[in-house]
Amino acid sequence: MKNSNFLYKKKIFWINKRIFDIIVSILLLPLLILICLILLSLNHFFNSGSLFFIQKRMGKNCEAFNAIKFRSMKSIDKITRKYDDPVELNRITSLGRIMRKSRIDELPQIINVLKAEMSLIGPRPDYYLHALVFLKNIDGYRDRHSIRPGITGLSQIRLGYAEGLEATIKKVIIDNYYIKNVGYKIELKIVFSTILIIIRGLGR
Repeated sequence: MKNSNFLYKKKIFWINKRIFDIIVSILLLPLLILICLILLSLNHFFNSGSLFFIQKRMGKNCEAFNAIKFRSMKSIDKITRKYDDPVELNRITSLGRIMRKSRIDELPQIINVLKAEMSLIGPRPDYYLHALVFLKNIDGYRDRHSIRPGITGLSQIRLGYAEGLEATIKKVIIDNYYIKNVGYKIELKIVFSTILIIIRGLGR
């Protein structure tokens, strides 16, 4: 009886989480449209190129989806026409740096949330080709894909941007802890921590 009550509460939590995702994403749509209009004018001067950056990421059940972001980097093609060694260059544009610090570049992912490909809170989705490698080399990596990936998450507020095998191993441990202990309390903690990071401009 106790176990069935626990499962029922978990089921209600996930339903409420999805409702919260939808409501907040819809409320953010006017802001997304406004920022799109502003960036369309600014990009011509400070971030020349397409407005959006779309990349194949690994989502729930390890299935691929196209994550949408505001583009914050120069394309490799443009750099290689101007420089010999693009690998050594900082590809982030001046406007892109501001967007990353404020996390504005992530805002278009509310479209992914409305499409049920992502949640507002959950493990951050990795680039699909990298994720395929991590699946083979990191214990528990598949488990972190048992739920929808998030725009923000516990590992992101604790570790920031994780790159490489060692950092991803740490990220997996935190993400799987989140999945096992998910609930209203930890969700609120992540929301408030993310807001503080945005206010302090601590994004990458």
